[in-house]
Amino acid sequence: MTLGNQLVWDDTVLPFQLDASDIRGRVARLDGVLGGILKQHDYPPQVEALVAEMALLTALIGQTIKLRWKLSLQVQSKGPVRMIATDYYGPSEEGEPARIRAYASYDADRLTDGAPFDNIGEGYFAIIIDQGQDMAPYQGISPLVGPTLSASAEAYFAQSEQLPTRFQLSFGESTEGNGEPHWRAGGVMLQHMPEASPLMAKAPGEGDILKPTDLLHGDKQENWNRVNILLDTVEELELIGPQVPPNDLLTRLFHEELPRVFDPQAVRFGCTCSEERVRQSLSIYSARDIETMTTDDGRVTADCQFCGAHYDLDPKTVGFDAEKAPGDD
Repeated sequence: MTLGNQLVWDDTVLPFQLDASDIRGRVARLDGVLGGILKQHDYPPQVEALVAEMALLTALIGQTIKLRWKLSLQVQSKGPVRMIATDYYGPSEEGEPARIRAYASYDADRLTDGAPFDNIGEGYFAIIIDQGQDMAPYQGISPLVGPTLSASAEAYFAQSEQLPTRFQLSFGESTEGNGEPHWRAGGVMLQHMPEASPLMAKAPGEGDILKPTDLLHGDKQENWNRVNILLDTVEELELIGPQVPPNDLLTRLFHEELPRVFDPQAVRFGCTCSEERVRQSLSIYSARDIETMTTDDGRVTADCQFCGAHYDLDPKTVGFDAEKAPGDD
């Protein structure tokens, strides 16, 4: 395989459907996207791994939803990693890439050397769908469950959306021919076609957290179990690549399930912050309010937590009492 063929699937999401089992899915490969996200912050390794996993989940979930604007994933916890937030911006035009950004907040002195998820305590996993101006955002929340963020995402879909869902992910630092280590990630998402089980109310479950198998019965449960057993055979290097293209991976895993692929979606690192947005967010404040935000140097500053952009503004030009900014007509 040539280098060009290897790289063609980096930073893409490939949708597919298994016609024999009524299951849809996505295969994602992230490379440059993770580099763009992680280089903005000097995260400890445990936090890097959690952000990488969350970004991969965001790419897989975001592509399943026909977005006009933004899908956000959030983890809030009482543990050392207090929050992880990601955004997926759907392409504005046909053929354009989607954009992903992510960041985490954490208490460095509370981090442990255990598994990354050990640094997340009691909390919740949330999905927010924002369809843009004049549209009420949708938000769904479920408790965090271990041992991974992907397990929490599976529990979210079972409990909040009644959609049996499975994630098989692999991610980590990779060293290739040039000797420079960089992050790569790959994964598969499986989801049963939307249809709530008529037996769902009677499903025993475990505690208050539903499992995907609680939502299925009969042939549907048999199909789901069979496809998941096939997915269990996948190897980490097959997920991350780049030697095995996603369409070859689907054939290896699910050839008897009649896989059918659709158009791939490119994804890129991207942030929507701008000076105009900063000014807009400050437009609700009076001159007196702005004065309390002014630094000793007589400036109003703001930093984007996602991309690290720094904005330095004249306090006289922000707020609803603002004078015109330089260059304004």
